[in-house]
Amino acid sequence: MLTFAQLMNTVVAIIFWISLLGLLHTYVLFPLLMRLLLKLKTEVKEEVADNLFKPMVSVVMAAYNEEKVIIQKLESVIKSNYPSDKLEIIVGSDCSNDGTDVLVQEFSQNHPQVKFIRFNSRTGKPAIINQLVKHSKGEFLIITDANVMFDAEAISSMMNRFTVAEVGLVDSNMVNIGLMKSGISSQEKQYIQTEVLTKYAEGEIWGSMMGPFGGCYAIRKSLFSDIPANFLVDDFYVCMKILEQGYHSVSSLKAIVYEEASHNLWIEYRRKTRIATGNFQNLAKFSKMIFKGRGIGFCFMSHKVLRWKGPVLMLLLFFSSFAAWWLSVGINPVLCLGIFGAMSLSLMLLLADRLLNLFQIHVGLLRLNTHFLVMNAAMLKGMFRYFKGVKSGVWQPTSRTQNA
Repeated sequence: MLTFAQLMNTVVAIIFWISLLGLLHTYVLFPLLMRLLLKLKTEVKEEVADNLFKPMVSVVMAAYNEEKVIIQKLESVIKSNYPSDKLEIIVGSDCSNDGTDVLVQEFSQNHPQVKFIRFNSRTGKPAIINQLVKHSKGEFLIITDANVMFDAEAISSMMNRFTVAEVGLVDSNMVNIGLMKSGISSQEKQYIQTEVLTKYAEGEIWGSMMGPFGGCYAIRKSLFSDIPANFLVDDFYVCMKILEQGYHSVSSLKAIVYEEASHNLWIEYRRKTRIATGNFQNLAKFSKMIFKGRGIGFCFMSHKVLRWKGPVLMLLLFFSSFAAWWLSVGINPVLCLGIFGAMSLSLMLLLADRLLNLFQIHVGLLRLNTHFLVMNAAMLKGMFRYFKGVKSGVWQPTSRTQNA
């Protein structure tokens, strides 16, 4: 029979290895595996083009106080190379109280494919999208945000992926613009670029891309399921419902869209907190998908679930590495102390970066460390917010003009 000390040592060792391997898998091993499998894959669907496939497309967009960007957004869609008679744009104003409504109505007078619907009480993006879909005529939907601008080829490139009958959702290729040395825009761009490649690989290998970037993605209208009104991350919900129905989720690297990079660390922290809260809503809703085949369960666990649990794994690793070294539980003490020291150093570098920022000194590696830690702190806060309960999908959009 194990003594208390032996039992404690065993528990510490198990916690140490689970947290270490979980973090290594989601942040290092899984992305590398996806890139390796993609290189080994001989068939590349992205190279196949069908310029004759021009179905009716409805671009639907929920907007709340978007006067700074709404006209630029509408023009970017109108100027697409997609046939105008096969395109409609439906803007739903979520009770905007700035100039958004007037600007869209004036724009629609010269562009009949633009339709405007005002909602007289704030209901949140999911509820707006649900209603706009009901008013749409297109066989395909593009769900997009007001601050995401379309490249001329974006719509055609997304539609081209639907020539494969099994494809139910196509993500765009999000490109950040307006980078600054101050703030976190460069670090956020690095994160987005890594995610784009990982998601692309998931789609090409298994047709199981784990969620589009919510700023712009396309789906078959027949597969759309109403989004729960209190959900904060609608794009992942839509994607998982499509995978549930047996269809594929992929991305198109040629469907380029542009979004102004996020500069302000604390604005991005609040945004990531909201997203994290919504992630845990989706985890509760789709937890059974962890056991689904065709790579869905593997990608869901590796890319999302472990990432969402990352802050907890980090805390467990931090304390268990010190405990494993202190208690001599049979794990290499150099490894334990090295991990504890590296994580402690990371926290100190966060403070150093914040101090240097006060003097307008910006070191890329320090800022990358800050970005990683603060975004994980947002994930942890989002988890607690989820446990407290989410009653509404209404939220305040990120400021369209940010300072670092």
